[in-house]
Amino acid sequence: MQMPGMPVALPFHHPPVHRLLLPLLLAVAAGISIATQQMLNTNLRSALGSPAWAGFASYLLGTACMVALAVVLRDPLPAVGMMARAPWWAWGGGLFGAIFIGLAILLVPQLGAATFFALFVTGQMLAALAFDHFGWFGLVQRALDLPRLLGVAFLIAGVVLVRR
Repeated sequence: MQMPGMPVALPFHHPPVHRLLLPLLLAVAAGISIATQQMLNTNLRSALGSPAWAGFASYLLGTACMVALAVVLRDPLPAVGMMARAPWWAWGGGLFGAIFIGLAILLVPQLGAATFFALFVTGQMLAALAFDHFGWFGLVQRALDLPRLLGVAFLIAGVVLVRR
């Protein structure tokens, strides 16, 4: 099912592995940065005595970094017309980011980093499977099949093993 207002995505073709090495390494680096971010946010929560202000500080620094990146890239502000063409729900990413940061600040000290991130990745995979299966957010539909279900089962088994 295609989300209203989204362009139809083109079919996905897997590039050769040698062309994926850098993107794969960068994806691992992104995961490391998110884990590190949450450890820093958790420490900031302890120092400030407030998960809300720790999350705010995280977003403030992140916003400053994105502004600096836009300046370095000389990326102009999008025109108002371009912004108006975006579907209303496309603007909600910050809300989900705030939910993630707030929950991570609260839950990492209770669950531990490994358990929290094992559950986090499991949640991401469940959502991604639904997005693929239904073709949401402009994705090409990819049916839920046994290998994908087994992948989620292994993630859940990993959560159980990490939590022990």
